[in-house]
Amino acid sequence: MNSNKTKNNRLKSFIDNPSKSLWRLAIPIIAGMAIQTLYTIIDMIFIGRLGGESIAAVAFNFPIFFFIMGLTFGLGSGVTASIARFIGADDKVNADNAAEHSVVIAFILSLILTVLGLIYGKDILILMGCTGNVIDLSYDYLRISCYGISFLIFSAFFRSILSGEGDMKLPMMIAALGTVLNTILDPIFIFALDLGVAGAAWATTISQIVVFLIFVYMLFVKEHAYVQFKMKDFSPSFFIIMDIIKVGLPTSIQMIIMSLGQVVFNKMLVSYSTDAVAAYQVGGRVDMLVFLPIMGIASALTTIIGMFFGAKEYDKIRFITKYGISRSILITLIASVFLYFSAPWVTVIFTNDLTIQSIASNYLQMICLIFPMISIGITVGRILNGLGLGMPSLVITIIRVVGVAGPLAYYFVYILNKPLEWMWYSMIISAIIASIISSIWLKVAFKKLLPT
Repeated sequence: MNSNKTKNNRLKSFIDNPSKSLWRLAIPIIAGMAIQTLYTIIDMIFIGRLGGESIAAVAFNFPIFFFIMGLTFGLGSGVTASIARFIGADDKVNADNAAEHSVVIAFILSLILTVLGLIYGKDILILMGCTGNVIDLSYDYLRISCYGISFLIFSAFFRSILSGEGDMKLPMMIAALGTVLNTILDPIFIFALDLGVAGAAWATTISQIVVFLIFVYMLFVKEHAYVQFKMKDFSPSFFIIMDIIKVGLPTSIQMIIMSLGQVVFNKMLVSYSTDAVAAYQVGGRVDMLVFLPIMGIASALTTIIGMFFGAKEYDKIRFITKYGISRSILITLIASVFLYFSAPWVTVIFTNDLTIQSIASNYLQMICLIFPMISIGITVGRILNGLGLGMPSLVITIIRVVGVAGPLAYYFVYILNKPLEWMWYSMIISAIIASIISSIWLKVAFKKLLPT
């Protein structure tokens, strides 16, 4: 178990060299998220060999799991920011308390979402526009995946706890083991056992169970973390709950809105074809890879800025903010150029269907033009989380998804009867507007919270 001296040395090292500290945190996060993303990438590569309907079946599940991860990721962000600020303020008691509350929150979420998924899963898929050709495949995938939801949620909260204290290496190593296991199990369950789409769900679920068990062993048996879990003495604290919720709940709602936006877009894409849904899913997988470094930088910024804010190191906050945003823009500029020219070859990895390849390539070549703008929005949102502000990201997401992207897509598709490409235009316009608003909001927040 880490000592107070270890914590103080870690905070001091962040203050002495913020840019180096950012990469020391971000690189393990990027590696861990890359490994985690491989779960979905590997599934898609193997599932893609089963045909377009199998890809579409998984595509209809994506908004559901995005919803689940939205709740988990959002509240987990609240946990990370809360623990980081308490550690920065040298408040070990409340840091421990925040970690204990996160375990309770994980249990409640797991119970509710697992029950809802098993009872109402098929109805939800139908409501989302899942067609008769793929509904059985899609529900098979969802039903089996529900068995692993609780393990997924607990593991995500454990990662958030460790992120709050600046430990990114252990989650990365555990995630790596889970992904290796998933890679081994996928072809066995999908092809050798001839379970198809359901086999991919079984492979992922088993991997999630193993990851959860390792986290439990390291945190509760080996007591690896700086924070301590005294669950026998746990008592709810309104102060801690509100500290987590004020960042976590708006972020969760933000992710839920994005999930609902995915549902709406899938329903619009179905009006073109199920191939369009499958292609959007393929393009989304590539997007996830591109933004791994940005999410790593943004997540590291939440921890560092949270600690700096707790320690009242305001000049360091300004420096690391500029540094983090500029590096995010540079990375996405390079990725945009590469993807614009390589998109046709990238999509071949995921499917042999020429129609899906063509639609996905067109999507990527258009959407990559605004990757730098999207990176600004992502990074600014996590910076504000580190300052204890969750509401700005929520408001900006509502404007982007509900106020701009959704209505524009509906207008282009159903009123003007425009071709599929105009769906991508609606996303591009909304991302540009969101980036401008988030930049303005960050400047206002700094003037209000950071003394000169």
